[in-house]
Amino acid sequence: MANLRDIRRRIKSVKNTAQITKAMQLVAASKMKKAQDQAMSGRPYADLLNKVLVNLKEQTSEEDHPLLKEREGDRELVVLVTTDKGLCGALNTNLLRLISEREEGKTTYVTIGSKGRQYLARTKRDLLADFTVVDPVAFAETKQVSEFLIEKFLSGDFDRVKIGFTNFINTMSQEPMLETLLPIRPIDLGRDSSFVGVGRDPEAVDVNPGPEYGGYIFEPNANGVLESIVPQYVNYQLYQMVLESRASEHSARMVAMKAATDNAEDMIKDLTLVYNKQRQAAITAELLEITTAMRALE
Repeated sequence: MANLRDIRRRIKSVKNTAQITKAMQLVAASKMKKAQDQAMSGRPYADLLNKVLVNLKEQTSEEDHPLLKEREGDRELVVLVTTDKGLCGALNTNLLRLISEREEGKTTYVTIGSKGRQYLARTKRDLLADFTVVDPVAFAETKQVSEFLIEKFLSGDFDRVKIGFTNFINTMSQEPMLETLLPIRPIDLGRDSSFVGVGRDPEAVDVNPGPEYGGYIFEPNANGVLESIVPQYVNYQLYQMVLESRASEHSARMVAMKAATDNAEDMIKDLTLVYNKQRQAAITAELLEITTAMRALE
């Protein structure tokens, strides 16, 4: 059994660790609130883009825009959106496990975040490019990534472009997802909302002249709007996915650090109890020795 000095040292060490995890919890909580607000505020616009694009695709063909064309090949470009730092629970592990399970054909990777880059290097997978996106997430930074993806898709180097990211549900729950970005398909970022079918109310009556498609009037025409909105759709969807990942990251880190702090405090209580018991036993033993010695001298 450890002596009193060892227990005191261990209590001091755990207290120092608890102070660190508490500070990291507070920092993560501050970043979490900002990241969550940024992700939630971007969802309505992302959903609106989805709604418009769903209606546009029904009135146009794949030949109207090269980013809509389905291809038969199996060459995939997967973008891994992970964290730059650890201490966020199983967030990265769950995402990387999902990516590994769904890997098909010849897959090449692009990473956003050092954890994804380290995973690819460790598993000897093909890494095409690595991008850095700092906090707070700026649209201009993610736009560079999306333009790179569009270029690779249009050049014919890849038949599909997918994004692996962690979708933010709430502070306690985050869901790893792998969604196809190119060729363009509707993407539902929020599990509690569905844009499919929205804007197709048959009872809606519009007195304005012009072609009406599911509640939307496209000027000058559907093809013209499609040409303008498709690049914006790709740019913003990737931006929103990175926002979701950052909100998930800071939420998971805050929860992990709170759990670590609580565990440290519980350990301090247990160690203090052990220390007091051993100290009391030592005091009792000393009293018995003194009493025995006094009786022997009588």
